[in-house]
Amino acid sequence: MAASKGEGAAVGIDLGTTYSCVAVWRGDRGEVIANDQGNRLTPSCVAFTDAERLVGEAAVNQAALNPSNTVFAIGALALPMKPSSTVALSDLVI
Repeated sequence: MAASKGEGAAVGIDLGTTYSCVAVWRGDRGEVIANDQGNRLTPSCVAFTDAERLVGEAAVNQAALNPSNTVFAIGALALPMKPSSTVALSDLVI
């Protein structure tokens, strides 16, 4: 059974080249969710060390010390081509 207007929630993820964010739509409004540092935008950066995986600010902060294991522009890597229509874009939705 389909949800009527105002029921349920929807989640949106923006994987930007520089920053990424997550938002939720509940009822009649949307809200961008803050990350664990309280910021609504997270740098699109991931880093790997021998002991852990770092994302966002933590990855950026260690990039100069660990450049070979730091990846920037995650959004560009996740979607290497630009959809030319809404139909093409809908094919990418998981």
